[in-house]
Amino acid sequence: MSGMSGMRFPDGFLWGAATAAFQIEGAAELRGPSIWDTFCRTPGKVHGGDTGDVAADHHRLWREDVRLMAGLGLGAYRFSVSWPRVLSGGLGFYDALVDELLAHGIEPCPTLYHWDLPQEWEDAGGWPERETAYAFASYAETVAKTLGDRVGRWTTLNEPWCSAFLGYASGVHAPGRTSPADSLRAAHHLNLAHGLAASALTSVLPSSARVGIALNPSAVRALTDSEADLDAVRRIDALANRIFTGPLLHGAYPDDLRVDTAALTDWSFVRPGDEALIHQPLGFLGVNYYTPAVVSAASGGPRADGHGDSEHSPWPGSESVAFHQPPGERTDMNWSIDPTGLRELLSRFAGEAPGLPLLVTENGAAYGPDLHDPLRIDYLRGHLAAIHGALAAGAPVEGYFLWSLMDNFEWSHGYGKRFGIVHVDYETQVRTPRSSALWYADLARSGLLR
Repeated sequence: MSGMSGMRFPDGFLWGAATAAFQIEGAAELRGPSIWDTFCRTPGKVHGGDTGDVAADHHRLWREDVRLMAGLGLGAYRFSVSWPRVLSGGLGFYDALVDELLAHGIEPCPTLYHWDLPQEWEDAGGWPERETAYAFASYAETVAKTLGDRVGRWTTLNEPWCSAFLGYASGVHAPGRTSPADSLRAAHHLNLAHGLAASALTSVLPSSARVGIALNPSAVRALTDSEADLDAVRRIDALANRIFTGPLLHGAYPDDLRVDTAALTDWSFVRPGDEALIHQPLGFLGVNYYTPAVVSAASGGPRADGHGDSEHSPWPGSESVAFHQPPGERTDMNWSIDPTGLRELLSRFAGEAPGLPLLVTENGAAYGPDLHDPLRIDYLRGHLAAIHGALAAGAPVEGYFLWSLMDNFEWSHGYGKRFGIVHVDYETQVRTPRSSALWYADLARSGLLR
């Protein structure tokens, strides 16, 4: 139903919100160090020298936070499990969190990796090394053996593109390395980690459990319809999207990706059988979306990298491509607002992998600290209308996780950017729902986008 009465979402559509461990938990003294702890303590890497030591203090206030979610009528909560915390014996925290969520009628949806690699594994080489993938699979199995009797929906990795290319090529994310060749190795071993972990999870979980992955695919548009600009789209689509969807959905890396990056690597790190290991059956595909990309052939001179202010590019092998800021309104992250990119991606995956359930696992906007946030409501309304359009066109979208439940540590931006529908006063840790939280609560209860 649409028109004056609004857009009705299907019965059973999952309404949730998302967070990540390092961004909200705090209690750093109760876990081992991650690459983000080290990165935060490297001068000049994080705005204001901020750290995740306390963050939003969720490790202490989790019961209050679950009551807050229940008060907003959320049906699901996507959180991440901290690998360093589990290594330090802290799996009991997540065990209790899952029980509390279920007691309030909220489905727990854990993500096993949201960028906080244990520092000990980075010291051993990090994601460019194959053994990290096997270590991740072992960790995943440990978590599943404890939580698997109550959790039915599992995400292995969050945005492996960011882990590989922002962490190892541009260096604007932890661990801050700037090796294009290593970033490609990291991308492969993240893919391999997903495949190995998915296999490990299914070996210990009930048959009803579903295992997926959350990608941040890019809706890539050409600046003009010239042949050179369209080839720039192809190049970035390979590095942003098909480097993951190739092996995940089709069991092979795309040939053009290998050709484009041949000057950096011979891809010998892909061993026989790896692509088949990655190509595990998916229970769902998570789509994280914020803004599209507009590209052209580079015309010489300074070349924007399309992600952050680093002098190093996160796009290995794409020196011939330039990025452009689309016109129109932007969020506080300076990201252009364009919901059509989300509908485009959902329709793309519905066609590329017919029948594969889709989840929008992240979508949201950073704005100022005010409690009244009409711009965020407008952003959310526009993107949810795009999802409704994709559903009407046949895309099997099962749910939506708003980013983010609460204000938090926004990676290299520190505490300077606020994505939360719940305001956090970092001095007192008092939580206050914004206007957008109340608006979203109405939507979650009614299923009607007004």
